[in-house]
Amino acid sequence: VAHNRRLKAMRLAIVLLDAGVWRPEQAPDRTIRLAAERVGIHPPSPVTCHMVRALMRYSR
Repeated sequence: VAHNRRLKAMRLAIVLLDAGVWRPEQAPDRTIRLAAERVGIHPPSPVTCHMVRALMRYSR
């Protein structure tokens, strides 16, 4: 499960970066869930949303 969660978080982080959301502060859960809906990914849990923001933080 953790591996799948990481993969989903990475995919969502890439979608957000492509959409111009560069900083974790610009990505509340709602924004991440809307991005997931846009690309056809099942809405992420709060834990996955947190992981997306962590990935964005470390990619800088």
